[in-house]
This record gives sequence, C-alpha cells and structure tokens, in this order.
Amino acid sequence: MFWKFDLHTTSHIDQLLDKEDVTLRELMEEDDVLQECKAQNRRLLFFLSQDHCMQELVNLITTEPPTDIEERSRFKFPNIACELLTSDVAIINDKLGGDESLLEVLYHFLEQDPPLNPLLASFFSKTIGNLIARKTEQVISFLKKKEGFISLVLKHIDASAMMDLLLRLISCVEPASLRQEVLLWLNEERLVQRLSELIHTGKDEERQSNASQTLCDIIRLSRDQANQMQENMEADPLLAVLESQESVAGLLKNMFEGKRSEASIVNGTQVLLTLLEIRRSGLEGLMDLYSQGYERSYTVNSSILNAIEPHLKDFQQLLLDPPKKSAILTTVGILEQPLGNARLHVARLVAALLQTSDPSICQELCNLSTIDALLDLFFKYSWNNFLHFQVEICVSAILNHPTSEEQPSSGLQNLDGNPLFQKCMLVQKILDAWEENDKIQAEGGTRRGNMGHLTRIANMVVHNLEKGPVQAQIADLIKELPEDCRGRWESFVEETLRETNRRNTVELVRDPSAAGTSLISEMLTVLFFPPQAFSDYQIQQMTANFVDQFGFNDEEFSEHDENINATFDRIAEINFNLDADDNSANAAAFEACCKERIQQFDDVEEEEDIWEEKEMNYATQSKSRTRSSMENGRRDQEQGAESDEDDDHRQNASDTGRERSCSINKPGQMHVVSNVIIVWIPGPGWTANFRDCRENAGSQTLAGWVAPGSDAQMQETGWANFTQFGPFSG
Repeated sequence: MFWKFDLHTTSHIDQLLDKEDVTLRELMEEDDVLQECKAQNRRLLFFLSQDHCMQELVNLITTEPPTDIEERSRFKFPNIACELLTSDVAIINDKLGGDESLLEVLYHFLEQDPPLNPLLASFFSKTIGNLIARKTEQVISFLKKKEGFISLVLKHIDASAMMDLLLRLISCVEPASLRQEVLLWLNEERLVQRLSELIHTGKDEERQSNASQTLCDIIRLSRDQANQMQENMEADPLLAVLESQESVAGLLKNMFEGKRSEASIVNGTQVLLTLLEIRRSGLEGLMDLYSQGYERSYTVNSSILNAIEPHLKDFQQLLLDPPKKSAILTTVGILEQPLGNARLHVARLVAALLQTSDPSICQELCNLSTIDALLDLFFKYSWNNFLHFQVEICVSAILNHPTSEEQPSSGLQNLDGNPLFQKCMLVQKILDAWEENDKIQAEGGTRRGNMGHLTRIANMVVHNLEKGPVQAQIADLIKELPEDCRGRWESFVEETLRETNRRNTVELVRDPSAAGTSLISEMLTVLFFPPQAFSDYQIQQMTANFVDQFGFNDEEFSEHDENINATFDRIAEINFNLDADDNSANAAAFEACCKERIQQFDDVEEEEDIWEEKEMNYATQSKSRTRSSMENGRRDQEQGAESDEDDDHRQNASDTGRERSCSINKPGQMHVVSNVIIVWIPGPGWTANFRDCRENAGSQTLAGWVAPGSDAQMQETGWANFTQFGPFSG
C-alpha cells in the first residue's frame, strides 16, 4: 500500500543530479546515497559508473586520507566509497572488474611498504574479495599475471585483512574446475610452505599468529569442501601438502629451531591440533569427543604422526622446562611460575595424540613419562581448569579404549601394564590430594579448584573397574597395590566418594508420603509470589517434582488416547491425610503471614474499571479486584434483586462493608481472596475438619463446584461430595 499510493518522500539525490556541476563528494554527503545505490537508482548508478567517479572511489579506499582532518571524519568518505564499490550492483561490478586500469590502482595498494593502514587494508580486501566472487575469471586472470602477488600478500600478513583475502581465493571461487585451477596456482607458489616458514622464533608474533590461523582455516575449509566433492574430482593440492610428512616436519623444525619462544610453540601446535581433528561434518572439537566417552576411534593420516613422533621429547622438555614467564598476581595470590600457554598447548596436543591410539606414539609417551608429568602439573596448578580438563581427557583416553582383541592396533593396551596405575600411581595421588584438601578445609581454608575434575577422574576409575573395557586389567592392578593403600582406596570409594556423588546429585524425587503436602506448598508459594520471582530452573524443578510425586511419564501420552483416562483416574484416587492439633503454632504463623501479605480493603478510594487494560501484578496486594466486587455488590443492592441467590450475594458483600479477606482461625480452612485460593497446609499429624469452613463469597468459593460428568451433590455444609468422582472421559 505504501508504494501503491506513492507516499514515499523524494530523495534529495535526484535534485543534486539535476545540477550540471554536481560532484561525487556532494552525493556522498547524503545519508541515503548507499540506499539509493542498492535500490538501483538509474541516474545515480549512471553517474557513479563514469570513469572519473570510479577512479575517485578506488583512490579513496587505497590512499591514506590527510592527517589534518578530524579523526572521526578522516575515514568517512573511504568507508562510503568501499560500501558503494561492494554494494553488489552489476554495473559497478562490471566496470570495476572489466577495467584493468582500476585493478592496477587497487593492486598498487599492496606495493606499499608495511605496515598497511589496517582500515584501508580491510577496505581493499573487501573490494577484491567481492570481485573474486562476482567477476571471478577476470580478477583471477589479472592476479595470476602478477608474479609477486603471493609475496606481497605474505609481506603484509600481519594485517588480518590479507589473511581474509587468501581464504577468499580458496573458498569463494566457482565453478569447481576454476577453483581447482586456483588451488594448483597457489600450490605452485608454495603458499603452504611459505606460511609455515613464518611460524619461526625469529618472526614477529602478529605475523606468526595470522600465518598459523590461515593454515588452520585452509585445513578446515579444504576438508569441508572435500567432503562435498564428487568422487571423480581431484584432491585438494594444498591439503595434500599440509598433511604430508615433509610439511609437518618442516613446521616442527621451525618451532624448535634456535631459541624457543612461546609464540612459535603455541602457533605451531595449533596447526598440529587442527591436523589431528576428527574428520567428520562440522567443526566439532575435543569436548564432543569427551562427551562420547572415546568409544570411537578415528583415522589420522599416518604421515602426520610419523612426523610428530621424533619431536615428542621436545614437547616433554617443554613440560619440564617451559619458556620463562614473570610472576603474575591472581585472585588466589602471586603465582611465581605460571603454567603458560605453551605447556597448556602441549597438554592439548598429548590429549589429541592419545585419542589416535597409535601404538608407536602411545609407547613413546609412556617411555617419556609424559602422562606422569601432566598429572604432576594437574596437582601443582590446582586453579587452572583449562589444564585440568586436558588431563582428564588424557586419563579417559587411556581408560576407555576397547581391549586389544576388539581393536588389535590399539597402542594403549599393548603397553607393559597401565601407566596410570604403575608409573603415574594415579590411585595414590588421588588419595593424597583428597586428604590434603580435607585438611586444608578443616583448618578453614578454601577448597581446591581441581577437586571437581579429581572427583570425575576418581569416578572414571571406579566405573572402569566395574564394567569398563579394561576392567580385568585395572582390577589386577588395584590388587597389586600395597595393602594400606588398597584399604584406603576401598574406604574412599565406599564412603568419601559416594557421599561426594550424593551431594553433587540433584534429588528430584521426594518422600511419597509427603507428596501432597510438598506439591500444594509449592502451589501456595506460587500464589503468594509473582511469576517473575522464579527462574526457569526453579519452574522446571517444580514441574519435575509434580511428575515424580504422581508418577506421570511421557509413555502414558504417546501411544493411545485412552491412557489419558487412566491418568485422571489416578488423580481422583489421590488421598490427602492431614492431621494436626487445632492449637498448632502453624495456625498463628499462617494467619500472621496472610495479614502481612494481603492489604486491607480501602473503600475510600475511587472505583477502578475492572475491564481497563493494565499490567498484570501477582503481588500480595489484591485490593482492586476486591473493591470492584464490593462496589458492584452495593449497586446491586440499590437496584433491587432479581433472585434470592443474588440477594444473598449482595447481603454478604454489604452487611459490614468489610473486605473479603483471609482470616484462617482453624487448620484446614480454605478461602478465596480476589480469586486467589489460599490453603493452609499444616504439619503431619493434623486432622482436617471442614464442617465450619464455608466462604461467604458465593460463586467464587469451591463449594459449588461439581466434577464434570459426576453425580456429586451439595451437602448441607456447602462442600462437594467427591465419593462418586468417576473416571474422566472425554
């Protein structure tokens, strides 16, 4: 309808274009210039596609603006120029991609000396990337003619925009045949080898980080695209080089050559971890593998493992003698020798290698006592949860692999015994650490930060001792422990660990004998407090309590509709046996609570319209609806009654002008205050007496309610008789 009646306002850009001497800067000053460009304003597009305008736009995104301009305005026009050039309008793409003179101006930006202005570099990368996707053949042909293109990009790799440009060349080229041609060209330019050479101790840290991230992204993108390729398609040459033993060995040589630096170790290890990632759809990490219990093994290119194995001793040495770091102040005090990012990445690499189950790798790790060194760090750095998680993964990898009969190639089962229980003495370390933590807490200290992971490791050992794939082997090793240590372990499992697990478990099932009382108490709590007072977790807990107490489950509602009747039959059979002394102290407490939470009726205030839209408020004040009911009762009395029943209702509402509030003097009474049911649930041992409990609120009480389809009749007390409450039928 907006366009039908032509209600839109005319853009000022059309008025500017009517001027003969209008300039590009004048148009770019308009706020809606980009909107009009994307809306295919023909006059504007014709103006922008002129040679002098295109030349000026390209110059704006490749030339440093003058420094005498206000800082926040310096890059205003370069930013607008970039948005216009990448607005994905055909006429602009054709002009920019088909004119080599404009491409030469863009390319000249790379020929500057580093460092590049990061903002201009992002404008350049975005513009070239858009052309690679829209004018692929023209741009690729132009870039391939430039012999030094890859060298220039790598020279400026410290700018993350150059990393994005390389990834666009790998992932945004279509069709597949042209993409394969680009990959072969990049491989001929030795892109992978040159990126690996940048991860060296003598290189700038920013260049190392971006080179490492580029290699990781190439691995993931190439594997994802390889999964989507048809069988007859050629393999990705870049991925083949990255997975080759020669390439991995060259990367490791650069990492450990010369003086060790944390940057080269961390960045190089990130590439190795990416090479060791599981090959399946999606970029799922080690957390997903851990959650599956390591029940599945996956295949890693053997050339990667063969290249890593000779350098395992270098990684082991890093655990014992890491690059020096200065002391840091933490929330638990001064840490004289921090763990460091290098050792954390070594722990991640060891966890990934153990998951491969390669016999040679596992044997070498055992010979080097790498797991023992990681366990020592686990207990030394009790507040580093990143390390704790990696050590937990290592323990789980060793314990949860299938037996050698099920997986003959498994290196973890072919070791002499189990390194966790013999060399590492895992059981003794668990017991000693637990007792030391108990001692610290007994003296008023803080519970150690690794106790949660230690609990999970202990449960892991117990689980595998009972029904794990190496159950027999672990049982024999436990029996070989010294007698005092074995006794401590058995006592720890039966008492300490069991009690810890009990405390850590959320109990949703309550005592069935108190089911009715606890459920209605929760309902009463909800009546007294607004819904906003409860979190989603608390609401879920209350729902779970209801299900647990009354035995509902999804199966009763999933197969046949008849099951619903059976569910309501059980509801009808629920018995509440409430016994207490009439003079119970709970009565006074409950009455005081009611008086405190329910505001007294004030008939001086003006009448409110009960139909007026207003915010719902479930707080304890309920006077507005009560007052409305009272005033309606007074008007009915003045106008006369139409029936005896109406007379009774008006008389009850106007005899004393009092509010219909809750004054519960006897246990078991039920009242309705402003349509809110209030029930006092006394303690055990109380017997309910409903003979004197009759509300004067007429139809708002529960007295007149009769179960649908039943023959229950009103008794003299005004309460329903539920003895004939039959099964529910739809």
